[in-house]
Amino acid sequence: MEEKKELIYGLNDRPPFRESLFAAMQHLLAIFVAIITPPLIISSALQFDINTTAFMVSMSLFVSGIATFIQCHTIGPIGAGLLCIQGTSFSFISPIIGAGMLGMVGGKMNVEVGLSYIFGACLVSSVVEMVVSRILPYTRKIITPLVSGIVVTLIGLCLIKAGITSCGGGQGAMSKGTFGSIQNLSIALLVLVSIIFFNRSKNRFLRMGSIVLGLIIGCLVAYFWGMIDFSTLTESTSFYLPVPFKYGLRFDLGTIIAIGLIYLVTAVEAFGDITANSLISGQPVEGNIFMKRARGGILADGFNSMLAAIFNSFPNSIFAQNNGMIQLTGVASRYIGYFIAAALVILGLFPVIGIVFSLIPDCVLGGATLLMFGTVAAAGVRIISSTEINRKSVLVIAISFAMGLSVELVPNILDKMPDVIHNIFSSGITTGGLTAILANAFISIKE
Repeated sequence: MEEKKELIYGLNDRPPFRESLFAAMQHLLAIFVAIITPPLIISSALQFDINTTAFMVSMSLFVSGIATFIQCHTIGPIGAGLLCIQGTSFSFISPIIGAGMLGMVGGKMNVEVGLSYIFGACLVSSVVEMVVSRILPYTRKIITPLVSGIVVTLIGLCLIKAGITSCGGGQGAMSKGTFGSIQNLSIALLVLVSIIFFNRSKNRFLRMGSIVLGLIIGCLVAYFWGMIDFSTLTESTSFYLPVPFKYGLRFDLGTIIAIGLIYLVTAVEAFGDITANSLISGQPVEGNIFMKRARGGILADGFNSMLAAIFNSFPNSIFAQNNGMIQLTGVASRYIGYFIAAALVILGLFPVIGIVFSLIPDCVLGGATLLMFGTVAAAGVRIISSTEINRKSVLVIAISFAMGLSVELVPNILDKMPDVIHNIFSSGITTGGLTAILANAFISIKE
């Protein structure tokens, strides 16, 4: 009741067009960079050319628009029926890069092969989250807050490696011998400091736009140093027609299992996001209505990720940051989601958007993502700290971090293993996550 009193527009209210548009723009400001960053990181790590990178960015926007509409509108049992915004998930970056490396032949990346393995694994594994939505009460007993906190922390810690690589200039700088140059590191530091500066502002618009502003400052400096070439803009097509299965599908058991584990944890995160969204929107957070919303939202999470694989994009998840936006604006109307969805679809259909963002130098992106990934790790620590830390918890945390970080720090430890084992456990997130689930289930301590 308290939340309802603070809302200007409730869940099923229809705000006037101008107010709807303004609220939608604020949500877009909060999510735009988060949607395009995963495809940029993955493309950089797998050395995709600028046109492929631009296409990945555009399809991420396009699919996020469709996914957001499904969550807000609902189609049969699919969707939460809340103002839930979906976008490309950071959680899958590390195992997706591992899957893409299967396309590396003779030291050179075969883009089509790499992407076919990625989309094949993401398509098949999305079934995991859809199944979880049907057996939700039981999975919550397996994936406890302690387990999900460990996995979220590992996601942040493992991705920091990708962030710092970008700060140094990325794979391109490595091949040119300029990796870690003063120029690259100074721009990355400038972006990082700029984001922190704006994020500390009392002005909520500067705070919401801190990442965008930091990237703009970094790009301006990079442009004057000759690191951005706009000549490629003239070579782009004027319109993208989404083509299902453009790169085909290939399947590898190891990567399917590795990505499937992330879907399992993502389902639990989605449950938390839907609970928070329901609370902020003045809706019940228990009982049949709530459980129907939660199951529909998690089902949509998996279904939308399957759509993403079909339309050559990466897995989607509900964005938690938009819950804060609802609280700030007092607008919880799910009809705002239609405006957001339409804007994302339109942006995704015009390749110039993707190409402009694919021109961002790795060092600029690295300065922003380093902070983002650190924030993800901090969020995981908060989840862990919200649970009771007893002797069993300490053991579960210790063995999970030890196993997860060991394969990240010394990846060649798995070189003698069969390919299936190597592909499953090459990601620290997968290794640490599986360890956390098993340790939490089987370690028993009598006080």
